[in-house]
Amino acid sequence: MNQRSTLGGGTLVALALLFIGLTVLFNHTLRGWRLDLTQNHLYTTAPGTERILAGIKEPINLYFFFSAKAAQQMPQLETYGVRVREFLEELAARSNGKLHLHVIDPQPFSEDEDRAAELGVRGAPLGASGGQFYFGLAATNSTDGRAAIEFFDPNKEQFLEYDVVKLVYELSHPKKPVVAWLSSLPMGPGFDPRSGQMREPWVVYSEAQQLFDLRPLDAAATKIGDDVNVLVLVHPKNLSPATQFAIDQYALRGGHILAFVDPLAEADTSAADGQNPMARMTADKSSHLEPLLSAWGVQFNPAEVVADRGHALSVTMRQGEEPVEHLGVLGLDKTSFAADDVVTAGLSTVNVAMAGYLEPVQGSKAHFEPLLQSSTDAAALPVERFQMLMDPGTLRDDFKPTGKRYTIAARITGDVHTAFPAGPPAGVTLPAGVTDLKASVKPLNLIVFADTDMLADNLWVREQNFFGQTMTQAWASNGDLVQNALDNLAGSADLISVRGRASYARPFERVEKLRHAADERFHSKEQELEQQLHATEEKLTALQSTKAGNQSALILTPEQEQEIEQFQAEKLRIRKELRAVRAGLDREISSLGATLKILNIIVVPAAFALIALLIGVWRRRRRAAPSAAADKGRSV
Repeated sequence: MNQRSTLGGGTLVALALLFIGLTVLFNHTLRGWRLDLTQNHLYTTAPGTERILAGIKEPINLYFFFSAKAAQQMPQLETYGVRVREFLEELAARSNGKLHLHVIDPQPFSEDEDRAAELGVRGAPLGASGGQFYFGLAATNSTDGRAAIEFFDPNKEQFLEYDVVKLVYELSHPKKPVVAWLSSLPMGPGFDPRSGQMREPWVVYSEAQQLFDLRPLDAAATKIGDDVNVLVLVHPKNLSPATQFAIDQYALRGGHILAFVDPLAEADTSAADGQNPMARMTADKSSHLEPLLSAWGVQFNPAEVVADRGHALSVTMRQGEEPVEHLGVLGLDKTSFAADDVVTAGLSTVNVAMAGYLEPVQGSKAHFEPLLQSSTDAAALPVERFQMLMDPGTLRDDFKPTGKRYTIAARITGDVHTAFPAGPPAGVTLPAGVTDLKASVKPLNLIVFADTDMLADNLWVREQNFFGQTMTQAWASNGDLVQNALDNLAGSADLISVRGRASYARPFERVEKLRHAADERFHSKEQELEQQLHATEEKLTALQSTKAGNQSALILTPEQEQEIEQFQAEKLRIRKELRAVRAGLDREISSLGATLKILNIIVVPAAFALIALLIGVWRRRRRAAPSAAADKGRSV
């Protein structure tokens, strides 16, 4: 008996040592294995990410600066820091040795702090202590290229994969993307014949020049080069068939296009140059980009403008007048933005003026995704009501919202067909051996806005004089929106395919439901107590009103004393029930927590152990079966 017990204890010790040994062994031999069981596949990288990692040719160093000790005082940042580090480790593990991750915890006044600042990672001040909290990523390539994410914002967690992969993509493709810019509006620098002076470029155009290899494209262009990463079309008016055909073929080659059309472009003065003021006001200031938009699955009506009471801004028509609410000048906020698209992420306000709306073409195979939308308190009005508008208040006359949200900007992706099914237009001759494309070779990536005035400086920046220098300060996010769109489209199709993910931090939905139900019960009990208190006070008042004389009113009658005692007893009972409801809430939550602990600590491991034991027994019997058959054969 003692020998059997000793043997059992030794077996348990041996099994424990075997378990530890296997854990260490598997930790090394199965290190590259991944099994993502999260609901939203948070640890599964997108296919586009995999292709970008596979395309890295030169090593890239990633420097993750994270103040781990300081983060212990901020649970949300500490949890998100673990999430970011694990994701970076995942990328490094899948990069075939091309990504080298360095995790750095910068200490105050150390060389690591200087290194972080040198690489572009900024520290956030830590209260009155004077310390800095670092939570950013810097990267370098083999050609002295640098890029950085200054600070990981937990509010942009769903775009973590896109932001990091974009940084890696930029370093693996250090050459500036080429942006071809075709505009019928005077956006670039040049001579203004009206003022007789040189004009400054629009701020959005100037910023694009700094970030990209920007090449102005003539409105009569008949070819768009294969090296163009993004084609920008601003107010494309009166384009020749040859130019439209060149754009069509670029789109079918999988080109990335950013287009701005408009039913009424205030900045368009070309149509009425040299005419009288009345002619200028009634001149055609629309652009529609047909038949290309229809071939790409987009329907746009240049004869209507979106009027929106929910987002209307107040404007001053003439100097000295009071501001008037203008239903055609809109300040779109976060409720109007696509929540899961990187182009609209992090924006505050986008201003548009006399914007049109976009709709998907029925039957089109292209995917139509709204980026900017009006409120439901909106309607489409004829463009004529805005052309000679002297009093914006008249737009409210007979205004009847349709309850529909109008799409002011959209992303269109997918395979499309040519807008020239009969072949090249007259006057276009293709080079020898070249045939025109009839359908997409690669999926189209298009972002289109139904407004051009949003690009003008007056809708989103103001100028300030700073010691003799003219400085521009943004008061809306129009410029950020355009730069986001260019950044997104300038990347590869793989980068564009990396979309926002669900948040890592998930609420305890079951606990919240329990708490919400208990709060409702608690609130109903409070209301019951208040109603009984009010009823009792009315009874006391009625009893006292029957007494005669002021002195006798100060003496409580037996009926009053009995009523008060009953009320106090009832009050104690209800308060006891209130405490029971709150205690019941705590018990239900504690019971749920205990159940989860039992499942995670006992039931699940036991189930895995049982499965492993059954597999072991099955494999043992399977190995023993041939031996038994052989022994039986020899005995025969």
